[in-house]
Amino acid sequence: MDARVIDTGLPLHIVEVASRPAAEVASRPAAEAPSRPAAEAPAETFLLLHGYAASSFTWRHWTEALAKRGRVLLVDMKGFGEAPKPDDDRYGPLDFGDLLVQLIEALDLEQVTLIGHSLGGGVALLAAITLLERPPKRLSRLVLVASVAYRQPLPPFVTLARWPLLSTVALRMVGARRVIRAALRQIVYRSDAVTEDQVNAYAEPLTKPDGVRAALAAGRVIVPPSVDELPAQIARLDLPALLIWGDTDRVVPLWVGQRLARDLPNARLEVIPECGHVPPEEHPGRSLQLVEAFLDEHPL
Repeated sequence: MDARVIDTGLPLHIVEVASRPAAEVASRPAAEAPSRPAAEAPAETFLLLHGYAASSFTWRHWTEALAKRGRVLLVDMKGFGEAPKPDDDRYGPLDFGDLLVQLIEALDLEQVTLIGHSLGGGVALLAAITLLERPPKRLSRLVLVASVAYRQPLPPFVTLARWPLLSTVALRMVGARRVIRAALRQIVYRSDAVTEDQVNAYAEPLTKPDGVRAALAAGRVIVPPSVDELPAQIARLDLPALLIWGDTDRVVPLWVGQRLARDLPNARLEVIPECGHVPPEEHPGRSLQLVEAFLDEHPL
């Protein structure tokens, strides 16, 4: 597989993965990208968004299979992973959604399948709602994994962001790896299955002051002001949608997926037994199998 970083000038870290050499546009800033000839069919694109305090590391078990089907863009959202972490106040889901729309339009992407986990699923929903009003049609499918969508109780590791000084001191004293290890063990079904690779990948940004600041900034505003307006907007997203949930998810409860399955006009909910909040990591084979069956059922 070929992989390269795409520089768009946006505060995102974007890695393109393709089973064939990436197009010339991927190696240039978006402003310099050449126009696509009218006769050239748009490439199918899978755009993957991680959850809160995570990164594109979440998708490592899915990437190779998806790259055989089309172009894969792994996005570290602003403030997380390897993405820039500017010291501003624009870390809410609506801000992330706007950045995602800008990315899709800057790269002139069409036939896009948005895949989002947890917070990333909520960002995918917000971006889809915005893109619905903007021709041309760019979105083809949604895959939402344990996705936030409605008002719900927040897990402890998010509510701690309301006390940034306390959280910063705690991270410094306890250590980012110990904090992340404890958080991961709380959100998965089998706590003994958490690996040091997972701990190190998710903890690394939190060993740096800008990573801590950005994560806390995002946590403080993780519920958008318009959250109670979303159900009516979600109901307008009439495109094929796959919802994947763990049956013991303690972060985004199963009732959220069940409600999304009712509110989205063309959605199917798949529940994985003995699974917590991170199906792509807890059950990579089964969760990928569900995605591939969905893609085959709804070809472009």
